[in-house]
Amino acid sequence: MKRHHLSISGLSVLLAMLLALWEVYFFFFAGSAGRLEGMLGWFTPDRLGFNMAWLTLFYLSYQLISIPFALPGAGSRFIGVVDGMASLVPLVIVLVVMFGRPQLLNTAGRWEAAFLLVGVCMVDLFGGYAFNIALSRRIFDVGGAAPSS
Repeated sequence: MKRHHLSISGLSVLLAMLLALWEVYFFFFAGSAGRLEGMLGWFTPDRLGFNMAWLTLFYLSYQLISIPFALPGAGSRFIGVVDGMASLVPLVIVLVVMFGRPQLLNTAGRWEAAFLLVGVCMVDLFGGYAFNIALSRRIFDVGGAAPSS
């Protein structure tokens, strides 16, 4: 039996794709589930603030805290590049909704959720790059040579 190991970067990519799927559900299908609307628990419209708070906590916590742990395993740079690029997918979905399909944002709460998601994605992208740059400088000692005694 084959065992599949999910790396830290692989889990980060998976979380970015799950956030993108949640955004697609929220913007395109929420409120149109018909009979299932009240049965979906976490996906009811009256839980919007709680959903966004929990989503932001889990997503950003893992994305930003996992960076130092994924960096030493730089043997597979490809998954690191995919990890960095995967964070663009949720951002693109929100931007497409905001600028291409604004009729989906028919309430103030949805607009606020869209701006919050843009902020979360931007913090993930730029915070991740800033952490990577800071950690790579520290690892490679780009700052300068130590004074000789």
